[in-house]
Amino acid sequence: MTVKGLLAAYAAGSLTPTETVSSALAQIDAIDRPEVWILRVPAADVQARAAALEALYEAQGGDVFRKMPLFGVPFAVKDNIDVAGLPTTAACEPFAYTPDASAFAVQRLLDAGAILIGKTNLDQFATGLVGTRSPYGAVRNAEAPLRVSGGSSSGSAVSVAAGCVAFSLGTDTAGSGRVPAGFNGLVGLKPSLGLVSKRGVVPACRSLDTLSVFAHDVDDAWRVLGEIACFDSLDGYSRKVPGLGLLRSAPRIGVPEQLEFYGDAVAKEAFSGALDTLTTRLYLTTQPIDFEPLKAVSALLYEGPWVAERRAALGTFFATHHQAIDPVVAKVIGKAEQFTAADAFNSQYALADLKRYAEALFDTIDILIVPTTPTHPLIADVQANPVELNSQLGYYTNFVNLLDLCALAVPCRRRSDGLPAGVTLIAPSGADRRLAELGARIQALFANAAETAEATEAAEPIAMAALIQPLPFQEPTITLAVVGAHLRGQPLNWQLQEAGARFVKATHTAPGYKLYALANTQPPKPGLVRATPQQGQPIAIELWEVPLRTFGKFVADVPAPLGIGTLQLADGDSVKGFICEASAVSDDSGARDITSFGGWLAYLASLKADPRANPQATR
Repeated sequence: MTVKGLLAAYAAGSLTPTETVSSALAQIDAIDRPEVWILRVPAADVQARAAALEALYEAQGGDVFRKMPLFGVPFAVKDNIDVAGLPTTAACEPFAYTPDASAFAVQRLLDAGAILIGKTNLDQFATGLVGTRSPYGAVRNAEAPLRVSGGSSSGSAVSVAAGCVAFSLGTDTAGSGRVPAGFNGLVGLKPSLGLVSKRGVVPACRSLDTLSVFAHDVDDAWRVLGEIACFDSLDGYSRKVPGLGLLRSAPRIGVPEQLEFYGDAVAKEAFSGALDTLTTRLYLTTQPIDFEPLKAVSALLYEGPWVAERRAALGTFFATHHQAIDPVVAKVIGKAEQFTAADAFNSQYALADLKRYAEALFDTIDILIVPTTPTHPLIADVQANPVELNSQLGYYTNFVNLLDLCALAVPCRRRSDGLPAGVTLIAPSGADRRLAELGARIQALFANAAETAEATEAAEPIAMAALIQPLPFQEPTITLAVVGAHLRGQPLNWQLQEAGARFVKATHTAPGYKLYALANTQPPKPGLVRATPQQGQPIAIELWEVPLRTFGKFVADVPAPLGIGTLQLADGDSVKGFICEASAVSDDSGARDITSFGGWLAYLASLKADPRANPQATR
């Protein structure tokens, strides 16, 4: 039950959406976890949706996968997220209302062909990291039913971990999209604030909330993010977040100098072992960082006036229906009465200073790695000590949204007692793809192996080869044609990756171009020169989409005799692309005419076959 696996099976004709949803519904019954769900879409409606998708496939064939990138993929949403025609409870039935429209993100998933199975349980009003604060029941961990599932997105995580759906949506204010992922062996993707619209979501802290994605692997989570990361002009907190390009070399990794596990030696050993594996097998270099300022940020969230934002989200309901609110939730939100408007401003000033520390920190490191959680308590222990143990679970998560950072929880080496464990990667806003790139490599290191040594034998140093495509652009871009050392797999392709460029397609120039192997260039480069149609021929190129904000630096780094001009394509379009000064390909320049090969890669292949002077090339 993975996004990638289902789409491959549909494309191969070995599975249908009807069979998938039948399996999903059967799995829900088999695991017998009623507390996971607050509301399930009627089975007849789910089957009708699957049948309608199959009819589309019959009519459109494989083109349906292009139009619907999540065709036939079952998913669930946390029940503080609106679905048209279904009640939204936020785990408080007297609060329930039935919206006419789905949340912006949910509608995009439905439009992409996903199949909604139901709405999941949560810590009431998304207030908690434990998954026990709900009148619909404490959500048990997917593997260890006596342990907490994590919250507040408890049901969303367990629905995926138990194989009922391929992915789910949660929300994250203080760690609710990461803690449940860590406890249930999942990927938890917490995007940069504003990247995903939260219109149609019951807020916890509206200024800090974001939707999050639970999935079995990074690639699945990234596919889902690619569908919902879209600017929404009707959401005042939606932003066109500029995506940061990939790093040229292995990222600089920060790790807290002093780690806290609240006496859980098993959790400590699991993180230490995972970190050792990452440094030795992925060749990552770590450096200690001072975690105290980040702890100070965390304190502002629950010990400062931000609890008043939770109180504001409930409006008069908090007073008129106080008895309907979970006592622990009511106690947490009720702390808002301790703070004044002056406290709110003073805390904003304190946060501004702490943000300066975070900015300076990420000048010295690229990514911060922390344990996703410091410990994994029993449900009974949390119920006996609900506030303190909940607070412990946010030790490595609470500061992230206040500092406008993005994060990705990734499963790693399991604890010695068999429980899931993992790490969380944290970076500045816009670095979502950087985290996904590293997260995919980390997950591959530990996946499919009970023995760590077995998992790591095939690991390699971090390379620039992109595993994760950039998100769809929400900013001006330029289409650039590349012809040589910037092609995929070539030594300068990293410059495009660093610029945040996206590969579009391989194609050819119009007839009338000549290609030369330039003399004395490192790495070797070709030069493309315009000629007459009779003298030249179509030359193989790649088109890349480059953000306008990074294009200037990219052009500035292009060395003579190369430059950027305008190329004519085989289809008649004109784009910017690499060109060469005529003097660099003159008779006495040492350049070799390799036009007859039709492209740089074909020429390189000929040299590999016969490194001696190529008989088809002339000076």
